[in-house]
Amino acid sequence: MNEIINKKVEFRDLGKMDYQEAWDFQESVFAETVSKKILNRNKPKEEQNSTDNFVFFVEHPHVYTLGKSGKEENLLLDKFGLEKHDAKYYKINRGGDITYHGPGQLVGYPILDLDNFFTDIHKYLRFLEEGIIRTLLDYQIESGRIEGLTGVWIDHIEQKNPRKICAMGVKSSRWVTMHGFAFNINTDLNYFNHIIPCGIDDKAVTSLKQELGREINLNEVKEKVKTHLVDLFEMEIVN
Repeated sequence: MNEIINKKVEFRDLGKMDYQEAWDFQESVFAETVSKKILNRNKPKEEQNSTDNFVFFVEHPHVYTLGKSGKEENLLLDKFGLEKHDAKYYKINRGGDITYHGPGQLVGYPILDLDNFFTDIHKYLRFLEEGIIRTLLDYQIESGRIEGLTGVWIDHIEQKNPRKICAMGVKSSRWVTMHGFAFNINTDLNYFNHIIPCGIDDKAVTSLKQELGREINLNEVKEKVKTHLVDLFEMEIVN
């Protein structure tokens, strides 16, 4: 546990960025935070430095990513199929199976030291989901969780046509998080036809645009998600 609690969080919009470039950037910030925690362990309290917290928003070009527990057969494209659809493919170190990132999707990468908030990875995931659920309510869309499945779903209660609107996949080490959520806003849903999303073959995928029947201002959604995350985690915003 940190001796110095720091609830200040810097929200940074990275704009459109190649997946590998964003991953490398995340890894560097993540490693720096973990390193600071390790150094603090060997220092007296008055010499310890507080750890920093970040939430990065980004859009990626077309890319498929496979988590540690995923199965390669859930990607339905070969090398030539990926090239045809102008998409890349990476195996990565988050939890979860396969998912898609692309233009019109809001990807959020929180790099938080949970010692500054609470040391409970399940609560952390629930709070991320809740931030998306509250954002959807701002658009008069009811959503929620389906037992045994991560992410945020529409028609999660009756499940006549359950459809995922936000995928989740995180990694943590020494209570420092990375990776995060992928929230479909104006996403081209055709790209999900080339995978078995998150290894689930009997449920659909949707987007905010699909549900509302109109294009959505991505910056507007970012502000709503930010507001809800700040409230849930009791963050202090760093300008």
